Amino acid sequence: MSNIVKTDDNYKNWITDLKGRYQSSQIKAASSVNREMLMFYWSLGRDIAMLRAESRWGSSFITALSEDLREAIPNAKGFSKTNLFYMIGFYRLYHMGEEFPQVEGKIDANKKFPQVGGKLEGILNDEVNQAGVDIFSIPWGHHKLIMDRCKDDREKALFFVQKTLENNWSRAVLMNFLDTNLYERQGKAISNFDRTLPSSQSDLAQEMTKDPYNFDFLTITEGYYEKELKDALMDNIQRFLLELGTGFAFVGREYRIVVGQTEQFIDMLFYNIILHCYVVIEIKIRDFEPGDMGQISTYVAAVDGILCKEGDARTIGLLICKTKDNVLAQYAVNNINAPIGISEYELSKLVPENFKGTLPTIEEIERELG
Repeated sequence: MSNIVKTDDNYKNWITDLKGRYQSSQIKAASSVNREMLMFYWSLGRDIAMLRAESRWGSSFITALSEDLREAIPNAKGFSKTNLFYMIGFYRLYHMGEEFPQVEGKIDANKKFPQVGGKLEGILNDEVNQAGVDIFSIPWGHHKLIMDRCKDDREKALFFVQKTLENNWSRAVLMNFLDTNLYERQGKAISNFDRTLPSSQSDLAQEMTKDPYNFDFLTITEGYYEKELKDALMDNIQRFLLELGTGFAFVGREYRIVVGQTEQFIDMLFYNIILHCYVVIEIKIRDFEPGDMGQISTYVAAVDGILCKEGDARTIGLLICKTKDNVLAQYAVNNINAPIGISEYELSKLVPENFKGTLPTIEEIERELG
């Protein structure tokens, strides 16, 4: 037991109140373990912020609070010093109201401890849910990852909470996207969707895009050819679909489509079940060139005319190049009536070309294992 709990009755009463709130959350936990626990964590972070606790009791306060809570609630987990700091960060990151004022910059030593009790849900509605994202519906481990990566960037944190809810991301998948700067890349392709698609679809289509696409899940040699890149993407189709985003279903590679008396082969054809449309993807391992627009717009028009059925929305084209001049790309899409987006890709895991001949083939490895 710390000295604070022995000498400060307000503090002692607060510990008792926290014990009651924790036990109350445990009772409700049978039906909603995660939500009730996160609401408790948020409320505890709120209490500490309201009380200006470290200014009031000194830098060792968190150590004392951790000790006292574990003594008051001996069977509970989650009251380590590290976790308490996360609770404070959790509250500060998502709190929408004004900070609690101090009179003339001083702490009121007689300030009573907050008694939240049954009013907690109302406080949460006022101070959290204005964001439009239910932050209490994803696991605490996910929140700690988001807090570590997003720091004080509330909008970025809410973006990843929403993406986790929409896609049911595991912690490993969330970590992957946090490490690939998804927030900075999402919806950033240069496109003409606002002009070529209905308003109800154009925003969704733009949000579907990324710039650049991250292909770091591939390992290929320097000086690779276009076919090698596409082969590698097909060998890692699940990772590629994950990078493309929600709702993509793979239709085919080098997809054959007969146009008049000719055969055309689309690099990759997908169907997006959210947008209810085909997505034509062409990949170039060089700089974007204006002439690329003729090829992809022809493919888009052909899919519209030959494959689309009643209920399908307009086909979208996505051109993914090694690099692009953004001004040139914007002029190019402005002059096209087909809905097309242009993005870059990044690929850093390249094996030196002189390693290519020294690596064993799959057959050689199998023989050795056999």
